[in-house]
Amino acid sequence: MEDLPEALVAEIFNKITSTSDLNSLSLVSKQLYKTEGNQRAAIRVGSGLCNSTEALTALCARFPNLRKVEIDYSGCVPRRGPQLDNKGLSVFSSHCSSLIDLTLSFCSYINDYGLGCLAQCKTLVSLRLISTPQITSIGLFSVAVGCTSLSALHLIDCEKIDCVEWLEYLGRDGSLEELVVRNCKGISHHDLLKFGSGWMKLQKFEFEGNRGLYGICQGDVVYDSSYDAHSRDIYDWCCESLKYLRLAHIKTLPEVGLRVVLGKCKALEKLCLEYVHALNDNDMIALSRSCNNLKSISVWLDIQYYSSDVSYCEARTSFTDNSLYALAVNCRMLQIVDFKFDGCSRDWPSEFGFTQKGFLALIRSCPIRVLVLDTANFLDEEGMKALSSSPHLETLELTFCPAVTDAGMRFIARTPCLRNLTLRVCHEVTDVGVAELGREHKLESLVIDYCGEVSLQGVQGVAKSVLYSKDFSRRRKIGLGSGC
Repeated sequence: MEDLPEALVAEIFNKITSTSDLNSLSLVSKQLYKTEGNQRAAIRVGSGLCNSTEALTALCARFPNLRKVEIDYSGCVPRRGPQLDNKGLSVFSSHCSSLIDLTLSFCSYINDYGLGCLAQCKTLVSLRLISTPQITSIGLFSVAVGCTSLSALHLIDCEKIDCVEWLEYLGRDGSLEELVVRNCKGISHHDLLKFGSGWMKLQKFEFEGNRGLYGICQGDVVYDSSYDAHSRDIYDWCCESLKYLRLAHIKTLPEVGLRVVLGKCKALEKLCLEYVHALNDNDMIALSRSCNNLKSISVWLDIQYYSSDVSYCEARTSFTDNSLYALAVNCRMLQIVDFKFDGCSRDWPSEFGFTQKGFLALIRSCPIRVLVLDTANFLDEEGMKALSSSPHLETLELTFCPAVTDAGMRFIARTPCLRNLTLRVCHEVTDVGVAELGREHKLESLVIDYCGEVSLQGVQGVAKSVLYSKDFSRRRKIGLGSGC
């Protein structure tokens, strides 16, 4: 290979994706060693990294064109053994002139001083901080000021980051296109409203609060089902570029909180709402009216108390059929739907804000390709019959749907484009219903998890790929025509 032109050798290396294969090939000759080093654009290191200045400098010289660096000490006991420290991070920031993407995971020895060294990385575009216990808002502000090319910031499990001067600065600068904040105790979702004009350029936003107990009514907290946070605009910014929005484990309050974002996202394509308390139909209606391009929606709901007058209170999930009707009318590009109902009982239908009638109105109005339902007690034989007429449905996943039976399987087997089916904890489905699926010879994949009346023998040959388990912790994969 030493006679090959360097450009051709470089092209060969570009075709190899396995790090171990690249390492092996680089040992064949000095030319390949040098070429592979020059071509390597990304490295991921952790507990095996020697953190001396000399070793790190040599590492950077070995790979002079690094664009992406991930330092990951997950699984390592803090303060046990050497880790990359402030001085080591300074070596990377000063020697990796092409660095655009940096991730620091579980780096216990790096504090604000070390993070401040990144200010000289004028090319840094993306920064991810995951469980970095020594870093505070001071270090983050240094990055916000110094890293003038920064467009993506992820903060995950960063306990000491609290005050949001850095957020206000980034908002005024208007350079961020991606902001993810998860489980950072010092940052509330109310703080994110201080991002101001920065929302204008943002394309991806996630906020996940501290996870608590969900699926349980919260004492005497009663939310107003008629409150409309979108009837007047109290914020002078908009989110016209936002395409991905995820809100999880938060309680939004009237006139304060991220619920106002829902009515400002004209370009939104994917929405995830996971256990967001205090929302009501007015929020979903406002969203549907502004988001005609919505293609994917995931809504996980638990039981909350709602009242529109002082004399009556009901325990139910946040949204009702009015939300489904609004989505059906306004979001005609919707292709992926994921609904989960946590803590709702089959014996208390009133706990479900949705009914089968509203659900089917959505299904009939939109070109749904992927449908995921968890604890959808309202879905019965009639609903499965309606689903079987969905011309675009390719993937269906049902978990703990007690009204889904063998009769429903007979209907769903006739769905024109269905290729992937998952059934979890559907105890009313038996081998008889599974056999109906096999007769159509359509399925590419079938997953059966803890469906007590379905046997291993019953799933043989039903799909090209079958995953079967009697419980959630064990699965057996069965190929087409497999006898085991």
